[in-house]
Amino acid sequence: MLRIAVPNKGSLSDPAVSILLEAGYRAKRRGRELVITDPNSGVEIFFLRPRDIAIYVGEGTVHVGITGRDLLLDSGANAVECQELGFARSKFRFAAPRGTMAELSDIEGKRIATSYGVLVDRFLQSEGVHAQVVHLDGAVESSIQLGVADVIADVVETGSTLRAAGLEIFGPVLLESEAVLITREELLDDPRVKVLRRRLEGVMVARSYVLIDYNVHERDLEATLKISPGFDSPTISPLADPAWIAVRSMVKKGEVNSIMDRLHDQGARGIIVTALVASRL
Repeated sequence: MLRIAVPNKGSLSDPAVSILLEAGYRAKRRGRELVITDPNSGVEIFFLRPRDIAIYVGEGTVHVGITGRDLLLDSGANAVECQELGFARSKFRFAAPRGTMAELSDIEGKRIATSYGVLVDRFLQSEGVHAQVVHLDGAVESSIQLGVADVIADVVETGSTLRAAGLEIFGPVLLESEAVLITREELLDDPRVKVLRRRLEGVMVARSYVLIDYNVHERDLEATLKISPGFDSPTISPLADPAWIAVRSMVKKGEVNSIMDRLHDQGARGIIVTALVASRL
């Protein structure tokens, strides 16, 4: 069976379970189970601490895992990113008390508190900046006020937590992170991993696109196809009236209302939008 690790808590946990459920896997816990077996799909799903997932994958204890890119890179594990999953996007930034620092060179010789010591060390080395990295397990925002550090480096989503602590972001982005599927290099071509990746890709496409159907007079067909060219190519079918044509196409969900307006202006009628549940493209 394919062993899949997912976060047992935190911001990655619920979205990871949701994407697996939408991909057809039995991933919903009834209580606090640590393992769920899905014999129909041939997988075992292990609920592990988010920071441990890359280690388990790297050691070969589980075959694949869903975690953050930041956690993967900070772990130093023998695992590789094989697919972006499109959720839990964030940026890794430096922050300091308002008005005290403005650029990366201001960090020289300072103390940096972070929960991602490996990641920060690598970045500083690549930029030729010398600073002391102070590793903390969490709540790094308080470290400056408590005199432990001069600067922090942490994951930033909205920045509201930093502002509440009297801190402001400065300097370059260390890393742009999001949820990713990880595995070992030698398992990238494993048929079981390929099936999982196809299923997850199908869910992400279904989340981003909708199906649009409409009828259009043959004289207006070319103009409407420029508006809805489809994912690869639209489906075109004849109607009872030979002057009219039925068109089916995939369009981006976030643009669908604008596309409907433009199609209607170009002569399309009977425009219907259908949500996608899954796909294989």
